[in-house]
Amino acid sequence: MNIFSYILPFFVMAIIIVSLIKKVEVYKVFSSGITSALQLIFTIFPAILSVLLISELFEKSGLYNYFLKIVSPLFKTFSIPESVYKLLILKPFSGSGSLALLDEVFSRYGASGYDALVASCIFGSSETTFYISALYYSKCKNKKATKGIIISLLATFISTIFACFLCRFFV
Repeated sequence: MNIFSYILPFFVMAIIIVSLIKKVEVYKVFSSGITSALQLIFTIFPAILSVLLISELFEKSGLYNYFLKIVSPLFKTFSIPESVYKLLILKPFSGSGSLALLDEVFSRYGASGYDALVASCIFGSSETTFYISALYYSKCKNKKATKGIIISLLATFISTIFACFLCRFFV
């Protein structure tokens, strides 16, 4: 048997032993933690749901393809490969959708080519901007999200341009 299969039971036993030594009521603390977690879920759920709904509507309505046509000349100016356009646009909205597009790039162009390297950089170097913003601003008192989102999207775009530049040296 592997040593890693003993790690979780060890931690559970350690928590029980420490709580007995410190005379902590484990069940009460555990219940309190669950209550706090549920309150957090109810607070952020509307924001997460709205981001998921908006991203799905953006794609299904055709705005996604229309936006792609508008920004593709800008992407060409910065030598961003056409194979990663959709990934670059979808990444701020959906992590799982971006993963599917990354897999598509790998399948079509191979996992070791320039396009795959750029796609990997885009996927790994940024977070889903709108999802994180929804979480952050749902808990924050300052609800002015516009500047933060614009800066995040601009940073993602600049990092993509830089990644394209760097990836040329590694292929």
